[in-house]
Amino acid sequence: MVDPTPGGSRPPREPSHLEVIALEGIPEIQTDDDLAQIVVDALRATPGALPAHGDDVLVVTQKVVSKAEGAIADLTAIEPRPEAVAFAERWDRDARQVELVLRHAKRVVRMDNGVVITETTHGFVCANGGIDASNVGPDRGTIVTLLPDDPDASAGRIRVAVREATGVDVPVIVSDSFGRPWRYGIVDVAIGVSGLQPLEDLRGTPDRDGRVMKSTVRGVADELASAAELTLGKRSGRPVALVRGARFIRAEGSIRDVLMPESMDLFR
Repeated sequence: MVDPTPGGSRPPREPSHLEVIALEGIPEIQTDDDLAQIVVDALRATPGALPAHGDDVLVVTQKVVSKAEGAIADLTAIEPRPEAVAFAERWDRDARQVELVLRHAKRVVRMDNGVVITETTHGFVCANGGIDASNVGPDRGTIVTLLPDDPDASAGRIRVAVREATGVDVPVIVSDSFGRPWRYGIVDVAIGVSGLQPLEDLRGTPDRDGRVMKSTVRGVADELASAAELTLGKRSGRPVALVRGARFIRAEGSIRDVLMPESMDLFR
């Protein structure tokens, strides 16, 4: 694992500040749009984004990735099963969307209080299987977005396009909003990565007092995704941000690295 600093040496301390730049000029994304090229054009159009730096990371929201890749579903073509209809009637939900969540679930964790918590085929445990009806564009009300089939590969395609256009290998994160157990409020987390290790394992290293840490593993990709969301928001129409100045480890990481194995999951 190599750090992003020149020569690959690990920086002596955490950065004292970060910069997050929301990219400008990204239009409403349609299926089959060249999202990678659109991101490159936005980098060129956004003051201060270029030249790219060695400590830059691009964060691209799931919604535009799914729309560009055609990971969408038309609710008017969905015939919900009786279980979905009953659940929707009880909790004032759209039975067609409930049906889609059930169809795409690898495992239903729980259905209650109007929320369907599932494990997706990617291994994510999240509300409604990541299927979302917000910010879908002109067809709102009939169209929902699904998660990309392979978010790591989606991130990789954007990374390649940016590297070819700028000459700098900028890691890319695909982000999405997830809820959290025991706490109100959603935060953006990484669901796909390319060019960086999503975790920083500090186990076996000393803390500031010299005490050896035994369980500390930082979710760096999730932290970068959350930092980007503070500039992107949910209503601004800005789906891509550049995070500059963060400490991370360059590697051919995968989002699979963050998924907790069943043997360690205390809540199954």
